[in-house]
Amino acid sequence: MSANFSASRRRFAGSFLDSFLLIDMNTNGASENLPGGKASGAATPVSGTVADVRARIGTLRRRQHGARVSLVPTMGFFHEGHLNLMRAARNESDFVVVSIFVNPIQFAPTEDLAAYPRDLGRDLAMGSAVGVNLFFVPPDEEIYPQGFDTKIEVGRVAEGLCAETRPGHFQGVATVVAKLFNIVRPDKAYFGQKDAQQAAVIKQMTEDLNFGIEIRVCPTVREADGLAMSSRNTYLNSEERSQAGVLYQSLSEARTAVAAGETSASRLRRMIKKAIAANYMVDLEYVRIVDPGTMEPVAAVDRPALAAVAAKVGRARLIDNEMLIPPGGTDAQDRS
Repeated sequence: MSANFSASRRRFAGSFLDSFLLIDMNTNGASENLPGGKASGAATPVSGTVADVRARIGTLRRRQHGARVSLVPTMGFFHEGHLNLMRAARNESDFVVVSIFVNPIQFAPTEDLAAYPRDLGRDLAMGSAVGVNLFFVPPDEEIYPQGFDTKIEVGRVAEGLCAETRPGHFQGVATVVAKLFNIVRPDKAYFGQKDAQQAAVIKQMTEDLNFGIEIRVCPTVREADGLAMSSRNTYLNSEERSQAGVLYQSLSEARTAVAAGETSASRLRRMIKKAIAANYMVDLEYVRIVDPGTMEPVAAVDRPALAAVAAKVGRARLIDNEMLIPPGGTDAQDRS
């Protein structure tokens, strides 16, 4: 196993889950400690093992022919953006599985794995309230057992943008999502538009590896000032929070300019940079104008394109994006 899987992390994962020991009987009548029963205070079953998830979904499919199963992969600490994905899944399927797993292999050693916000009890209550049927909350060693040595490399769509400063990130994302797809075997899986490059990576992997799963990308959910909702927004102090909204404001200015006839990607990038530069607490990482499917840069917005930004604001690394639609154009990106 990688050095990323330190003993302290394994102890953390164990103690984190042990605080929610399951007290009921599972659907097969076996007494449980973690997998398969109901967590204290939760209305929805919680599973911690691959075997239990597969058994439950297998039973569902045998009992309910044609049952539609959806998966919402998350790292927890839910906000309205997560809940929006769950509601969409609830409206379009018979059985909704939500995974809660802070995936260690998508974090670099210098990133915020240990500090990433977590509140399992709150997540279970929020997910139950919107109709989730099963939570999958595995410890690290259930997903990456001793001897695990396989990773998925998704080509060009995983290059540039966030990959420039987060090497290995999308490899980690693709690997864990591929595992979740094989564990749950859903008909549909739901992701947020805020993480546009991640969604493109998952779409590419799903198509290339013939998973046969429909990937649904739902619109970004925003705060009142336009800031994209993110679990990492909790890192922001009040002054940082007041300046972070410029990310969406600058993207909105670019969208308006394109609607008025601007086509030069370089001028649009300069426009966005200038707006962000007026906020001294926002440390810009990149501004890109790219094809929304391939994530490759474009020189002119003569067809729908994606404006994407990343910046550090205090401790938080924030990302956002907005579709740019030229006059007479339509949003060619699959937002269904």
